[in-house]
Amino acid sequence: MPEHLVDRDPQVTPQQMAAALVPPPQFRDASFASYRPDADYPSQASVRDAVEAFVTAGGGGAAPRRGLFGRRRGPSSDTTAKSGVYLDGGFGVGKTHLLAAAYHAATGRKTFGTFIEYTALVGALGFQGTVDLLRGTALVCIDEFELDDPGDTMVMTRLIKELSETGTRFAATSNTPPGALGEGRFAAQDFLREIQAMSDRFDTMRIDGLDFRRRAVDESAGVVADVAAALPSGHVTLDDFRAVVAHLASVHPSKYVAMVDDLDAVGLTEVQPFTDQTDALRWVALVDRLYDAQVRIVASGTPLDRVYPDTMLDGGYRKKYLRAASRVVALTRAVD
Repeated sequence: MPEHLVDRDPQVTPQQMAAALVPPPQFRDASFASYRPDADYPSQASVRDAVEAFVTAGGGGAAPRRGLFGRRRGPSSDTTAKSGVYLDGGFGVGKTHLLAAAYHAATGRKTFGTFIEYTALVGALGFQGTVDLLRGTALVCIDEFELDDPGDTMVMTRLIKELSETGTRFAATSNTPPGALGEGRFAAQDFLREIQAMSDRFDTMRIDGLDFRRRAVDESAGVVADVAAALPSGHVTLDDFRAVVAHLASVHPSKYVAMVDDLDAVGLTEVQPFTDQTDALRWVALVDRLYDAQVRIVASGTPLDRVYPDTMLDGGYRKKYLRAASRVVALTRAVD
């Protein structure tokens, strides 16, 4: 008998949030050797080698004490002299795989989390509490660096500055789909203004390529006529899509990880396009957590990659919506 996702409102302690700062299950065994670069896009292999060199240069502990805003040592092309690497590129080119590979290859204390997970930790522990918790970490991996909330961006840049001054090194990723602000640069001009000279301490690496999750241009998220009948065996939930969207408004995004914990699949009936951007953004956050946990989605109604109207796709959150669209295609692919 399926449960209901709308009945889930987990309580998560700051200690649990900190303990969860590890790569998601699908990247548990990610390595530089298992990364498969596309021969048609040489930047994939070159970035893989550069990130591996960066991690190797980190040694067994934190990097030498050097402020992120201090004078640069060595030429800008010297990755090993940088306090961080920043992987900039489109969806599905393997940035998260490389980030997880960096985590696994690094020695010493290390953390791996999404931008949202780190900002949620600051919300739970406070800024100084988070600095104290992460101080002494050799490598901090930040997946999906977000640029749309100036407040959160400033919190993260301050956190990076504080930790880098004690020797912590960083690896980060961000999505910049076609048409997105900052394509091919250090993410975005707004971000450049916020972090100022910090970008000089990161080696920005552009990864080109096709989305491995969505090779065919006409491929869309799968839909079924009878969700209940199509659900696989195991631990599953079954809910009306609109009810789930409404429930997300009452659960803090930091709890979404625990909300989908131990699920094999979620069933969603009568999916409809969004009319409210806040609802759409909460759904994107849930999709990210479902994808990290590789929870299958079985849905009816509008394909889940087509729930964002053009007015939303043309706005400032375009990259988030396209990332979610790419991921739901993969999560529904097993459904015929």
